[in-house]
Amino acid sequence: MTDLPAREAMEFDVVVVGAGPAGLAAAIRLKQINADLSVVVVEKGSEVGAHILSGAVIDPAGLDALLPDWRSEETPIKTQVTDDRFYWLGHSGAVRLPNILMPPLMGNHGNYIVSLGDVCRWLGTKAEGLGVEIYPGFAAAEVLYDDNGAVVGVATGDMGIGRNNEPNANFTRGMELRAKYTLFAEGARGNLGKQLLAKFNLQDGREPQKFGIGLKELWQVAPGKHKKGLVQHSFGWPLDNSTGGGSFLYHFDDNLVAVGFVVHLNYKNPYLSPFEEFQRFKTHPSVRDTFEGGKRLSYGARAITEGGYQSVPKLTFPGGALIGCDAGFMNVPRIKGSHNAMLSGMLAAEAAAAALAAGRQYDELTDYESGWRASPIGQDLWAVRNVKPLWSKFGTLIGIALGGLDMWTNSVGKWLPLLGASVKFSLFGTLKHGKPDYMALKPAAECERIVYPKPDGKLIFDRLSSVFLSNTNHEEDQPPHLKVKDMALQKSSEHDVFAGPSARYCPAGVYEWVEEAGNPKFVINAQNCVHCKTCDIKDPNQNITWVPPEGAGGPNYSGM
Repeated sequence: MTDLPAREAMEFDVVVVGAGPAGLAAAIRLKQINADLSVVVVEKGSEVGAHILSGAVIDPAGLDALLPDWRSEETPIKTQVTDDRFYWLGHSGAVRLPNILMPPLMGNHGNYIVSLGDVCRWLGTKAEGLGVEIYPGFAAAEVLYDDNGAVVGVATGDMGIGRNNEPNANFTRGMELRAKYTLFAEGARGNLGKQLLAKFNLQDGREPQKFGIGLKELWQVAPGKHKKGLVQHSFGWPLDNSTGGGSFLYHFDDNLVAVGFVVHLNYKNPYLSPFEEFQRFKTHPSVRDTFEGGKRLSYGARAITEGGYQSVPKLTFPGGALIGCDAGFMNVPRIKGSHNAMLSGMLAAEAAAAALAAGRQYDELTDYESGWRASPIGQDLWAVRNVKPLWSKFGTLIGIALGGLDMWTNSVGKWLPLLGASVKFSLFGTLKHGKPDYMALKPAAECERIVYPKPDGKLIFDRLSSVFLSNTNHEEDQPPHLKVKDMALQKSSEHDVFAGPSARYCPAGVYEWVEEAGNPKFVINAQNCVHCKTCDIKDPNQNITWVPPEGAGGPNYSGM
């Protein structure tokens, strides 16, 4: 690339990367502690909330800690859970699991059904009201280090770089946002977080992180089919017993229903398509009637962290920390992470504020690293730490039964007199996850093809029409933000051995293998990318790397 001019730099006390629940909670908490601190949040979405995708039923514990009076304000948090149901699905029927059999921590009463994107937009206004600077549309593309290797901030990506990697007429140099401490809140599989894990060996001594892909549609349904406050979860069909995952169906606000599907990314069959499984799920007799006469409003997909307690990396390094899903604080069986994300942002903010008050900078926020396990975050994740490994080892039926038993013992063990009131009891100790998700695929020759129903445009849709509803857009004249390290390896392994699973695990039709002069060619339709990062996780050779595109590119979710 042509030699570029030096970047301009701005100095802050704290830089926060990502305007999700964790990042905004951190920024707000910093200003609550010391209004004179200079705090900036940089966000790759075109606006706060544009890239936020979640179910979402939120546990208000994070909000209660951050903004205790939020219930007395006008907020987008309006629908409290009134009906909580769990189902086991067979091909043509469903069995409701009695709520009395569910571990107490799985209950959703007292929680709220929301658009997490709208909640983040509201939190953004709260942050700005306290004096936080928020820069949407600017992706943090590079970590900045000093001569001693400490993190000293981030640089936003250059804009106006053409496909030839040379500046074009719209070229604008990125900015350096320098800070005494930098908090990374990029969400699951954060691009910079991934680099920090490697540079500082943060995963050493921890189990590998595990992931799932979550797909979601927002529907406006007929008034007679709307049951405001209903939360419905299921597992089983259409997935087989060896493939983990499940569904959600949330009725909220004015005739809105959020429907979604999660597939654990340690699945084995390369012919499996999470998107197609989601579409097939909607045809089940227990749910399809909900959508009769309704209208699909939006669609999106996002990777989620699933490793839990065992997989949380070391969170701190000189000059910064990981928070939220960059740290892996998702509670898988509860399908909740926003409360822990907010709590982690607050913990990191308190550690940073204390360090700054003591005149420190660029060192490790050790109080955050040493304190999270004893906090409500650690307690939340500890109680469910064995659910994911049991599910992976024994399959859905036995694994969920054993996981439920383990959650029950963790819930009631503290009441066992011989163990003491603060002891959490488990039959299994703390189990390991084993290999990372990208190693789980079997060669295609060992697996059966899966035949999926064709789109009907009413209940079952194709990917391109779905991506259209995500309002995804990228500047076309820019270097591809999906980097393939070795195209020859992609052909010899991803295509020849695994039958091209990228064309199926991608929920946006980004990847396809096409015949060109009798030979397969790997085509990347980067314009479709919804930034789910599944390719970065599931490629069997770790040959694909997701990096941020030019600022403001990607989905523009509404109501998600």
